[in-house]
Amino acid sequence: MTDVREWIATAREERWGILTDLAFAVVWVTLVEILFYVAGGGPAWAYYGCMLAGIVAYFGFLWNFDLATSQQQQ
Repeated sequence: MTDVREWIATAREERWGILTDLAFAVVWVTLVEILFYVAGGGPAWAYYGCMLAGIVAYFGFLWNFDLATSQQQQ
C-alpha cells in the first residue's frame, strides 16, 4: 500500500495532465452537443459514435503532442 505522502506527491506532479484530460473531455463533449443541437438532432448511434471518436481524437492528440515535444528537444 502506498503512503499518503507519496500519493499526494504523485497527484501534485500529475495535476496538469489531469487538468488537460478534463479540459479536452469538456471541450469535445461540448462540441458534439453543439453540433447535434445545430443539426437538429440525429440518430443515437451517430451521437454516441461521435462521443467515442473523442477517445481516438484524444490519444491522437497526445501522441502528436509527445512526438512534437520530443522532436523539439532534439
